[in-house]
Amino acid sequence: MSEVVRQFTVGTDDDGVRLDRWFKRHLPQVGFATVSRWARTGQIRLDGKRAAPEDRLVAGQVLRVPPGGNIKPSGDGPKPRRELTDEEVAEAEAMVLEQDRAAIVLNKPPGLATQGGTGTLRHVDGLLDAFCGPNDPRPRLVHRLDKDTSGVLLVARTPGSAAFFSKRFSGRTASKIYWALVVGVPDIADGLIELPIAKQPGTGGEKMHVDEAGGQAAKTRYRMIERAGNSAAWVELHPLTGRTHQLRVHMAAIGHPIVGDGKYGGQGAFLTGTISRKMHLHARRLVIEHPGGDRLDVTAPLPEHFAASMKQLGFTEELGEIDLSAPAPMSREVKKRAAKAHAKDFRKERRGERRKRGASDKPERPRPARPAKGKAPAGKAASRSTAEVKSGGGKPGTGKPAAPRKPGGARP
Repeated sequence: MSEVVRQFTVGTDDDGVRLDRWFKRHLPQVGFATVSRWARTGQIRLDGKRAAPEDRLVAGQVLRVPPGGNIKPSGDGPKPRRELTDEEVAEAEAMVLEQDRAAIVLNKPPGLATQGGTGTLRHVDGLLDAFCGPNDPRPRLVHRLDKDTSGVLLVARTPGSAAFFSKRFSGRTASKIYWALVVGVPDIADGLIELPIAKQPGTGGEKMHVDEAGGQAAKTRYRMIERAGNSAAWVELHPLTGRTHQLRVHMAAIGHPIVGDGKYGGQGAFLTGTISRKMHLHARRLVIEHPGGDRLDVTAPLPEHFAASMKQLGFTEELGEIDLSAPAPMSREVKKRAAKAHAKDFRKERRGERRKRGASDKPERPRPARPAKGKAPAGKAASRSTAEVKSGGGKPGTGKPAAPRKPGGARP
């Protein structure tokens, strides 16, 4: 515990970082409650001015930290790094496409999770210690790929570069290009899918679905590169938002699930013959601004099963390469509306099919015979004649006699 006022100059790696995050990085022994109290009482200063925990730091600012601070128990400090085996180090190094002082770009293989979770012990995050020394900051993920999705995965080497790249992803200035093989051939060759996505109830958040009433906005631009008859197509996907399973949900919603994606396409997502049953979704290319001022542009080669399927379907990779130095204009509004309408029509057809299947399981009820044209049903005729008798020909059910008519049929 320090007994003197401390002065720190914000470094370039901490530019844009929240004040509370700065404390977690550099003074982890000072608890969040203490940071909040210091800020509330004006004891933390940035260039002489009061600061709040959520304030963003700027490189070069002078941070005043008062004496004292809660010392956390040793068990709450940073976890010791796990020693990697030689096989794990080799696995990590085999994924590297490019690396420099700010970033490591990996080609994640299909079947390897990005991060750990319940029952997931083998993942990319657990291999990142292979890229740093004992006194270096641990590299950190700045975006993610699904376990069965392969391709470009960006890892930041320092906290500063992590903040820099995260801003580019959240600001939608990073360009991510995916390749996918889909079942069938889209009616619209180049369009924009704009369908909101939400967690599907009853799945524990592990599955998403289109929810036009309460879902989060999601946009995907797609372009068909080539087709294999009517059975499959090779498409380029450009996510304009970053929702969970967005590409998989959107392609299934327009009736063309990604080949091998049984989660969203069911049995219809698998092609016959020798085409692999693995998912055919690959993060092909990433273009993003680099902290050094240049542009980071990396392309990941296809995994074996994807490349083999491309060859069997007669697709040539060169056809899918595009120039991103001058981004192509967005699809026209009419294409967007058409893609959205196509998705709605497909969902209506599916609902109709389910209703038909349900109706076919129920026994057909006999319908009453229709009366001859011009004659009322027997039950209704009997009821009406009885009412007329009781009312003396007046209004049925009133019990009042009908008023006498004048000559010509008019009532008085």
